[in-house]
Amino acid sequence: MPDVATDDPQQIARRTLAEHRSRQLLDAAARLMERDGSESVSMQALAAEAGVSVGLIYRYFGSKDEILLAVITQVLDAFAREVPAAIEQAGDDPVFRLAAAFAAYCRVINEHRHAAVLTYRESNSLDAAGRQRIKQLEIETSQPLRDTLRQGVEAGKFIADDSDLVAYNLLLLAHAWALKHWYFERTMALDDYIRAQLALTLRAILVAPTAAGDYAELLEK
Repeated sequence: MPDVATDDPQQIARRTLAEHRSRQLLDAAARLMERDGSESVSMQALAAEAGVSVGLIYRYFGSKDEILLAVITQVLDAFAREVPAAIEQAGDDPVFRLAAAFAAYCRVINEHRHAAVLTYRESNSLDAAGRQRIKQLEIETSQPLRDTLRQGVEAGKFIADDSDLVAYNLLLLAHAWALKHWYFERTMALDDYIRAQLALTLRAILVAPTAAGDYAELLEK
């Protein structure tokens, strides 16, 4: 039986508008906080940046700390959606699944560059509960990458004595696109960056006889 509340066009329209407004506010907050620091950003400044009223902001968020937490968690939420989907679409081969996962991480970071930088600069200003939530979400959203690496080791594709270490190396490479974007953008586009970093990683962990065969395209910088 259809869910009337879910299928009602007016409710769908309201929900879509709410999602758009929330994203609009978070994007504006990420830009301001990266530029000026979270402590320097007022609700008035955020309203001006987003082109909305202060009252509208309080319809979605109760405080500036709540906004900062939402800015950071939106990146992790995007990881939770995009990375498993990319892995699934890549098929069964763990090498291609790893390549798809890394590309998905990088694309999420590219879409949320300002927020990704804030994760490093401002997360310490969150309260203990907020910091703990960020840590837990990071562990959860990196799990598909660790699982893919372990599958590759078990299949004889990868040499990785410490899958966690390799996984976090890849995560740091993805975040580096945001942290050092000012430098990388001078010489390469996002796709070039993904291809180059992935090739460097695969050359280090692929079993040699495997690398010479089906994955030559992934190994080209």
